[in-house]
Amino acid sequence: MVATATSLVAADQELQRMQQLFNQQQLAYRQHPLPTAAERISDLKRLKQALLKYRTELATAVNEDFSCRSIDETEIAEIMTCAQGIDYSVKHLKRWMKPSRRHVSMLFAPSHNHVMYQPLGVVGIMVPWNYPIQLAILPLATALSAGNRAMIKMSEFTPATNKVLQKMLSDVFNESQVALIEGEVEVSSAFAELPWDHLIFTGSTAVGKIVMSAAAKNLTPVTLELGGKSPAIIAPGASMEDAVERICFGKSLNAGQTCIAPDYILLPEGQEQTFIDTYQKTFARMYPSLRDNSDYTAIVNQRQFGRLQSWVEDARQKGAKITVVNPAAEDFSGTRKMPLHIIENGNADMKVLQEELFGPVLPVVPYKTLDSAIDYINDRDRPLALYLFSYDKAIQNTVLQRTHAGGVSINDTLMHIAQDDMPFGGVGPSGMGHYHGKEGFIALSKAKAVHRKGKFNSGQFIYPPYGNGIQKLIKKFFIR
Repeated sequence: MVATATSLVAADQELQRMQQLFNQQQLAYRQHPLPTAAERISDLKRLKQALLKYRTELATAVNEDFSCRSIDETEIAEIMTCAQGIDYSVKHLKRWMKPSRRHVSMLFAPSHNHVMYQPLGVVGIMVPWNYPIQLAILPLATALSAGNRAMIKMSEFTPATNKVLQKMLSDVFNESQVALIEGEVEVSSAFAELPWDHLIFTGSTAVGKIVMSAAAKNLTPVTLELGGKSPAIIAPGASMEDAVERICFGKSLNAGQTCIAPDYILLPEGQEQTFIDTYQKTFARMYPSLRDNSDYTAIVNQRQFGRLQSWVEDARQKGAKITVVNPAAEDFSGTRKMPLHIIENGNADMKVLQEELFGPVLPVVPYKTLDSAIDYINDRDRPLALYLFSYDKAIQNTVLQRTHAGGVSINDTLMHIAQDDMPFGGVGPSGMGHYHGKEGFIALSKAKAVHRKGKFNSGQFIYPPYGNGIQKLIKKFFIR
């Protein structure tokens, strides 16, 4: 009872703090509504410097939260990605901010039209546990690029990382500009219900629906980065070795706890065993052992570990053939390390073919023709990512034209998310909106239309009282 009471008091205190910070940031925005390019660039550079200063401490904290995650993996997937994204914004920000001149029709001359990009105000950022650094810092950098203030709600499942991020951000920013919030479900729910000028949420489709519903109470615009079942298609005639190597990397990074990890494999019927044999060899080369290998990430907590185990067992009981990729034949009891489980003979009743997996489980779905593989994808919710392995341009174009996905990598996995000059975001159940690069800057800015007129007023020619003159004008300019 004492622990419960303590936790309720802590939640109540954080809720009060959150409201106070939100009010403080709103007031600060009104007092300084349009930061200059120089101010924004300075903020971004200071953010990057702090990120590099705390890089080892951050990576160590993530390793602690997961019980095992490679320092190198965190630096590659989170620190480096954020640093490059910040550099890109710094380089292009002045051009993005420049007002865009627009056409004026002869009917409205003489006048001038332009679009100016104005900060929205205060942006809320909700961060999941799987990439806590990247999914906090990249949206923050986007918000700062657009001249906004931001509050970041971290996951309760990454307490060590949250602590370091709090210290890092307080070194650089006053809380009236950037603030970090912690707390469990009660705090997250209240966070989503605040009247943000924009809300960014990264997480599951199910929770995304709840967040969007909460935001709708205030007509808060949202960017939802969700997930879903991202397919990898091995096309007829594709190199199995090339495909497997790149799929293996994409599925093994963070032990598959990645929203754009390959979720299932579509491959020509009869090539299942070739795929599995090639995967076993490729995986063993990357990860000769798993239990004590710091390069291979553990499942983040017991809840997620139990979920994955239960879904594998569900598939087994419903007739699936399961191959465990365990090169050193190790025992993982007492750990949250989980080797990859390849699922064959799947059916629609199995959880592994219904839900986003978010872990080291990989169903293999054979197809008779490429058309049937495309139909299989299109019969399901539009995924966040799609991967195609084929060096045939005609096949590439066919798949691109006939499928929908948030983003696509051809002959690779994951790497489209790291391209600074391309938008990243979902479609339909896998999300909406973007926050990378230029598209992110536009999403977190108000594109304000400005029509400017001087002393001479051409509009007077359409003022009442109306007569034959107005009809002549209408016919001359509109009915022809």
